Amino acid sequence: VQLQACGGGLVQAGGSLRLSCAAFGGTISTYNMGWIRQAPGKEREFVGGIRWTGVNTRYVDSVKGRFTISRDNAKNTVDLQMNSLKPEDTAVYYCAAGTKSKTLSTLLSPGGYDYWGQGTLVTVSS
Repeated sequence: VQLQACGGGLVQAGGSLRLSCAAFGGTISTYNMGWIRQAPGKEREFVGGIRWTGVNTRYVDSVKGRFTISRDNAKNTVDLQMNSLKPEDTAVYYCAAGTKSKTLSTLLSPGGYDYWGQGTLVTVSS
């Protein structure tokens, strides 16, 4: 499956942005999906993930209560709603897919994902 993230842009601190990840060449319905970000000069950070059922999600502490992952299997998309954005959220955001057999605990780790998409840049100004 091929993945493409979009929706990035420039936003002021405190604002909101919604990213979307579209899948091509396959259906996401049998994949766990995740969002990962990488800021300039920093290691990548696993922002959050959602299991293939859509029931369970996990988030890194720094975005809990501000970011929400949702999925629409009928549209073959996964979204990341980002609210109360901070300058430290500035990064390239990537979406990724992992086989459904992977457990909830893997949603915030590299081992949870088998396919990675192109990223979209989010810049939060102070």
